[in-house]
Amino acid sequence: MSLSRSARTMLAAATVAAVALPPATTAAHAQGSAAAAAAPYAGLPSGTKQAKTLVIGIDGATFDAFSRADVPHIEQLMAKGLTARSNLYANPMAPTVSGAGWSSIATGVWPDKHNVKDNNFTAPNYGQYPDCATRLETADPATSTLVVGTWSPIPQIVFGAKTDLRIAGGNDEGTTAKAEDYLAHGNPDSTFVHLDEVDGAGHSSGSASDAYLKALNTADAQVGRLLDAVTSRPTYADEDWLVVVTADHGHTPTGGHGGNTPLERGTFVIARGKGIEPGSVRDDVKITDIAPTVLRHEGVATDPAWNLDGTSLAELKPDAFDALRGSLRTPVDETGLPADAKGWTNTAPDGWSIDNSKMPAGGVTEWRGWSFATDEFWTNAERGQGRETNVRARNVFAVADSDEWDDKTHDAGQFDSTLVSPAYKLNGTAKATVSYATDYRVDGPQTGDVYVAYDGGAPQLVKSYRSDANTVERLELAVPAGAKSARLSFRYTGTNSAFWTVDQVAVGQPDPPSQLAVTSLEADTELLGRPGSDAAWKITANGVVKTAQGKPVKGAKVTAQLTAGGRVRKLTGTTKKDGSVRFRATVRQGVAEAALTVTDVRYQHLAYYGELDPVRTLDLSRPTGHRG
Repeated sequence: MSLSRSARTMLAAATVAAVALPPATTAAHAQGSAAAAAAPYAGLPSGTKQAKTLVIGIDGATFDAFSRADVPHIEQLMAKGLTARSNLYANPMAPTVSGAGWSSIATGVWPDKHNVKDNNFTAPNYGQYPDCATRLETADPATSTLVVGTWSPIPQIVFGAKTDLRIAGGNDEGTTAKAEDYLAHGNPDSTFVHLDEVDGAGHSSGSASDAYLKALNTADAQVGRLLDAVTSRPTYADEDWLVVVTADHGHTPTGGHGGNTPLERGTFVIARGKGIEPGSVRDDVKITDIAPTVLRHEGVATDPAWNLDGTSLAELKPDAFDALRGSLRTPVDETGLPADAKGWTNTAPDGWSIDNSKMPAGGVTEWRGWSFATDEFWTNAERGQGRETNVRARNVFAVADSDEWDDKTHDAGQFDSTLVSPAYKLNGTAKATVSYATDYRVDGPQTGDVYVAYDGGAPQLVKSYRSDANTVERLELAVPAGAKSARLSFRYTGTNSAFWTVDQVAVGQPDPPSQLAVTSLEADTELLGRPGSDAAWKITANGVVKTAQGKPVKGAKVTAQLTAGGRVRKLTGTTKKDGSVRFRATVRQGVAEAALTVTDVRYQHLAYYGELDPVRTLDLSRPTGHRG
């Protein structure tokens, strides 16, 4: 249950000691701040990075109210950057409350992982899924991280103790003034600011009220002050700023949140920065993408072992289902939805197909067999039956829903439909990985099975679902020798039970070893100094790495081994655009011979081994300078 507005305010007053605003900075100090960048400012260590991030959270901001409010600074961010609306979870995953919402934003995972289901923070799983500031500090303790929040759990609980400076603002004016000062005169690398009073107006008056619109206007002005603080920095022109504005949940028109209505579940990501197309609108971005986007911008790569739900904006790619958005249809039998709501189709994208040969005639048209739908359309067809847990799907996804299909008369028999993928080309390696986001929910007799068929052969069972599963699957396949293609199929059966969703289907394989090879190796020697016991030879080796098709490989990590006079030296290099790599070493005269062998090529995190035979042998016994 969500804490009421009065309870939240009391919590902030009871648990956060007042933090004095740093003294006003003189103009002379401001002009000299770049020179003194290495010095801390009012308890905040000076940052070390050109890349900077500012995330501003407006608690309880309902995106639909922006069009009725006076929010020029937010509108300017939208015009100069990205706007993406999306929906939150609802029960049984978690209610639409602040603890769950801000934890999802900070950690990059959904409530079923971070385990914050309310505003009491009873047993958060922050040890396994820490906030992005903690990850930044873990990767590089020299990173300067700042959190300023009006609601005390933001600086005290959601963001961990590794954060360099965590401050409670007391109210939104205090939060804005403190953050504004640090942004203008300090040097944080990553800043998170939480504004709370829009949520207070929502609780008191509802999102349809004039008071709520006024609170949005005030928050917008505070956003403007923070942006002005950033651009006033004397080092701003040399910095790379990513700015994000978001919200943890929405509000009902009459006030309150925590439920599963569209206005309560609705949230957004507004982002401006290098590489983000001005005025762009996306349908596949979620609030869990904010943390990995901040990490990537600050130079921290996401480790797959972290098991994040979010993906950085730069790495997020549409899938085949998303291409259907422009052709989605209005309701046919789902009359509880607005007549003009477009959000479903049973026409598969290119290469995909649906086998409904075992489906009984009749039933609800929208869900007769596998369909493709948006969250807005599908979850609002009938709320409160667990569809809101489908948070790992993005944009348009595939859904088989025997429960909704059964709401209209149909011929005898169960729901039985199979979604069939295109034939994915294979490259000859013995393994492949199938990945897809899925939400499989059981509420009666049903089955879900995944099959693979190689080169048009008989389908082979890969995975069976018989209990609830909400995850991103990564299934390993043992590919038969000589197989050229693999086709996936997803068969769902059910008798007035629940549903199965599938999205972001992909088949991947490592490059085969034969596709990377050291195709040439040359070595030169040069005598350094006069012949004698103190003279030495400089050895220069040049290799070229190419694919089996003869294409040069850029960025391959190559390990070379130089053997001279019984001594082994290991050298490393990285191939250039033309595939070339060079090694240099010096050995003493008197060594009878030296052999250079490239023994290890590492490319795209995969290791391939290729040894040149014979090895290059160099005669170092000549008494005069020589190149050969």
